[in-house]
Amino acid sequence: MKRVLVVEDNEQNMYLISFILEKHDFEVIQAINGEEGIEKAKIEVPDVIIMDWQLPDIDGIEVTKQLRAIDALKNIPIIFCTSNVLAGDQKKAYAAGATGYIEKPLDPDTFMEEVKKFLK
Repeated sequence: MKRVLVVEDNEQNMYLISFILEKHDFEVIQAINGEEGIEKAKIEVPDVIIMDWQLPDIDGIEVTKQLRAIDALKNIPIIFCTSNVLAGDQKKAYAAGATGYIEKPLDPDTFMEEVKKFLK
């Protein structure tokens, strides 16, 4: 069973993302802010990380940079799932170490296809 860390502070988004992933037989690990996301990533070493951009403590860009600095997490796919869709936002995410970028609002019909693209 693949394990996914979801770093998301919005309750509805966390519910929707978790629901879709669990329906497709993924184990979901939840973190509601950046610090918790970093700690859980270190402990759990998930197969993939779904990252929100706007978090209550440190933003997803900074969380991603910190995760990429940890040897055990260097090659784990990090997929941004965000409503930050301004010109240049995708470039910032990829520059920080993101592997993928999914825009909110999520499309439940295509979300899993997007996630599975980044799994080995």
